[in-house]
Amino acid sequence: MNVTKKVGRPKTFDRDDALTKAIGVFWKQGYEGASMKLLTDKMGINSPSLYAEFGDKHGLYLEAINSYATNDACTPLVALETEPDIHCAVRAFFEAVIDYSTQHASGAKGCFLVSCVATSAGHVDGTAELLRDAITSTDKRIKTRLDHEVRTGSLPQNFPSADRAKLMFDLRQGMVFRARAGFTDEVLAGDIDKYVGSVLAHRES
Repeated sequence: MNVTKKVGRPKTFDRDDALTKAIGVFWKQGYEGASMKLLTDKMGINSPSLYAEFGDKHGLYLEAINSYATNDACTPLVALETEPDIHCAVRAFFEAVIDYSTQHASGAKGCFLVSCVATSAGHVDGTAELLRDAITSTDKRIKTRLDHEVRTGSLPQNFPSADRAKLMFDLRQGMVFRARAGFTDEVLAGDIDKYVGSVLAHRES
């Protein structure tokens, strides 16, 4: 006897694309301002599909944060880690910050973590932990790259990698804040040389 196996209904939407669109809604409207109707309209899915895939708005929000932290926010880190020369690598980091702060697919400016997630960390469960994880992970990856340059001799043995990693993160945050306020790519890029110099400057022992 032939047994016909029931096949689940296939997804009719691209999950990554839907998350990118959800990020744009949360980014522009904030967590509270992002209604389910606005989210489903922008994501191109219906409410049952959203609930089936993400649970609820809160679950979607946490998924959106994870997606952004894993993809968009990591672009500057990838640039830092893949450019062999450390001066060029730090420059590439800041150039990538400008690019994702002003050219995001959602059309939003700045940084989703700064503009939206940070403001909801005190009252939306789970966001503060994700934000701390994103900051800690960023600091660690920058420090790892700087430590590598210390080991290879490109930076001196007394180079303060941990402090400069935090400085790079803080400078990044300043850039995305300015991007959010509407400063142009050209204006933001005008500070890169100064930032590279500040990050890599060292005192002779």
